[in-house]
Amino acid sequence: MICVSGQEFGGLTTNDEFQDYHLVVGWRWGERTWTPRKDKTRDSGILVHCVGDDGAASGNWMESLECQVIEGGTGDFIMVGGKGKPSLTCETRVGPDGKPDVDRGGNPYFEKGGKAVTSNSRRFNWWGRDPSWKDVLGFRGARDVEKPAGEWNRMEVICDGDSITTILNGYVVNIGAKSSLTRGKILFQSEGAEIFFRKIEVRPLIR
Repeated sequence: MICVSGQEFGGLTTNDEFQDYHLVVGWRWGERTWTPRKDKTRDSGILVHCVGDDGAASGNWMESLECQVIEGGTGDFIMVGGKGKPSLTCETRVGPDGKPDVDRGGNPYFEKGGKAVTSNSRRFNWWGRDPSWKDVLGFRGARDVEKPAGEWNRMEVICDGDSITTILNGYVVNIGAKSSLTRGKILFQSEGAEIFFRKIEVRPLIR
C-alpha cells in the first residue's frame, strides 16, 4: 500500500502524461486528519489531465480536472484552474419547475439525459450527493455509494477523448464531456486526511 498522511497539502504526480485510458484505483480512508481540516470531511482527489506548472493551482496542485474524493461527494467534478481555466460539460438534473436543480452553492447535479451545462468554475455534483451535505468529519449521505471510512473502495476513471466517466464501487456516478483538457499527468491529492492506495492501474483503452 501507499499511505498518504494528508498532513501537507500536495500530492503524488506521475512523471508521464496519459491520454485515452481507464484508471482503476483501490483506496480507503485512514484515521488521521490534520489542521485546517482536522474536524472536516476527509478530503482527497484524483486529478486527471494535469498540465502546466506544479503548484499553479492554489500553490499545491496542477491545472487539471478533478475527480473528487471526499466524504459524501466522491465522484464530483471540479475544474482546477492554473494558468488557464479548464472547462467541462455535464448533463444536469432539472427540478419540477423546469429550473436547474442545484445545491446551496449553486452547483448542479449530474443526471444522464438532463440539461447540458458547461462551466469552467462550478462543481458538478455526482447524482446522489446529499442536498444536506455538511463539511464535518464522518459525513454520510443517504444515497452514498462510497463505503464507510476504513473500508476499501474501487474508483474507475475512464478518459476517452474529451469525455470523462467516473465509476465508484460499480456505479456510474458522473459523466463529463467536451473537456478542454484531454491529456496530461495524473495526480493523487494529499489534502488534510490520511488515505491509503493499494491499487493504481492505468490501462489503455481498447478501440
